[in-house]
Amino acid sequence: MLNTWYRCAVSMLICVIESFEMSFLLRCSGVKLGMRSVPVATACVLYHHFFDRVSMHAYEPYLVAMSCVYLAGKVEEQHIRTRDIINVSHRYFNSGSAPLECDKEFWDLRDSVVQCELLILRQLNFHVSFEHPHKYLLHYLLSVKSIVNRHAWSRTPVAETSWALLRDCYHGVMCIRHTPQHIAIATLYLALNSYGVELPVGEKEWWQVLCEDVTKADIDAVISDLLRLYDMEAKCI
Repeated sequence: MLNTWYRCAVSMLICVIESFEMSFLLRCSGVKLGMRSVPVATACVLYHHFFDRVSMHAYEPYLVAMSCVYLAGKVEEQHIRTRDIINVSHRYFNSGSAPLECDKEFWDLRDSVVQCELLILRQLNFHVSFEHPHKYLLHYLLSVKSIVNRHAWSRTPVAETSWALLRDCYHGVMCIRHTPQHIAIATLYLALNSYGVELPVGEKEWWQVLCEDVTKADIDAVISDLLRLYDMEAKCI
């Protein structure tokens, strides 16, 4: 029984490490391919949704990641060529190497990316359009900025920290476990509290004014998942 538990624990740890690595690959690939933040977020959500339905040991995560970038570009109308995706991913694992030649190996890999895209579509029942927290966080930031002391706002990087926290949410499955509005509120809440920025007190809490259906428990749940993600990531490094 102990051996079984040990094997399960090791298996889960490997999955967590691979999830972190693939999320980092998706982020790096998106930057190098000139993708906007929302298409990169869509690629991450596609990846997490796919492996939420299938075993990570059943499919090659690197191939799935490349296909998620390819599919996300289509979904968000920022089409990326498969050749560029393959070469960026190749350079990620082989730093300093030259682009791949258009030989049989390349075309086989390209066909694999396209076939994997179809597999992802089938596994997700073609539900590949997602709502992200980005637009909500932008709205919340503008609303909070208008009521915070101007000097306090300019002295603290609340906006930059909120966006950084939001990006980090896509490193794990928490980005598909919580609603976009709750993630946006929670990242802003954590950023404000990290820098001690206080908002005027009214009949309602500021986060209730911005998002009526969110509760303190919802905010705590998102922050707890995010902190747990940081803790797991630190242990895996």
